[in-house]
Amino acid sequence: MWESSKFMKFLGGKNLYYLLGLLILVGMMIFVYNQVSFVFYPLVVLLSTVTPPIILAFVAYYLLNPIVDFLERFRIKRIWGILILILGISGLLTGIILLVAPAIETQITELVNNFPKYMTQMGEGITVWLQNSFLGPYYDEGYNWLISNFSDLPAMIGSYLVDAFQGVRNVANALTNVAIAIITFPFILFFLLKDGKRFKAFCLKLLPPKFRGDTNQILTNMDTQVGSYIQGQIIVASCIGILLFIGYLIIGLPYAITLAIVAAVTSVIPYLGPTIAIIPAAIIALVDSPFMLIKLAIVWAAVQLLEGNLISPNIMGRTMKVHPLTIIIVLLVAGNLFGIIGVILGIPGYAILKVLVTYLFGKFKKRYNRYYGDDAGAYQLEETED
Repeated sequence: MWESSKFMKFLGGKNLYYLLGLLILVGMMIFVYNQVSFVFYPLVVLLSTVTPPIILAFVAYYLLNPIVDFLERFRIKRIWGILILILGISGLLTGIILLVAPAIETQITELVNNFPKYMTQMGEGITVWLQNSFLGPYYDEGYNWLISNFSDLPAMIGSYLVDAFQGVRNVANALTNVAIAIITFPFILFFLLKDGKRFKAFCLKLLPPKFRGDTNQILTNMDTQVGSYIQGQIIVASCIGILLFIGYLIIGLPYAITLAIVAAVTSVIPYLGPTIAIIPAAIIALVDSPFMLIKLAIVWAAVQLLEGNLISPNIMGRTMKVHPLTIIIVLLVAGNLFGIIGVILGIPGYAILKVLVTYLFGKFKKRYNRYYGDDAGAYQLEETED
């Protein structure tokens, strides 16, 4: 029978029927959910409320768990190490906030108030340059074209004010979720640090013994990939922020600490983050003076040179093994699908997906070698890089 052919055995034989049936069942479940999705609205609200503090807790877990493990080596009980670490970090953050927050608040207030003026001055400077350059003869025609085609722009903006009020309510809801996440994630973090290993062992015991080894290997690889990325990216972003702050102070750029913090936060997003961070600094430098813009370019180039050739290679290493083009594509796709959350979590999500695909491809190669290796040549089973 055709079921006994080598190809059908390679696909799974009679097990293929179960797989097809499972796929049909999943498709029917998705269709039914799409028809009665309103029934699951409370579940969606629950997940949207619980997910942010869990994500924050896992990020902090990957940063703090190595320190707790280090304290355990000195015969400090894990629970006491966690409490010492949390209290120490809380005290350090409180001290930093009390010392730095007034200066940051002043700079942010001044920057918010003055940024429209910076934009106006930059626009006027560009207008003067265009009028005096070889593009001058075309400036009036372009200006008249903009006026004729966008004269109704104020009316268009006014038509969207109603949507803006709805946006204010969405912002209020988002701020509420952020407050809930900040309040609840320390408790989740405490139990992750305390019982994270037990939770993993408990989940493995729920599986049949046959699958525990592979599942444990998958979880271990995921933990290594995601943990290394989060730890490395936070350290790299902090180094970039400190170096830029020092550089901004040296060249006398206004709002140095605020711009450095913006650069550190956006640098969490690889490749795209530094491009976003340079824009406000370049606008302020350009309005200040062309010479300040040149000094900013020198500082930025020096920091990027240090980050690309010294900091990232030594901190990030080659744990992720992801090509830069792959990272850019993942960020663009994840950002288009899930917004800013997708941009931030796109690379860790890709790391998890890569572990699963690598595992499945390894199983595929072993199965291929079993049925076709003697006839057509066997796959090499070592792990491949991107």
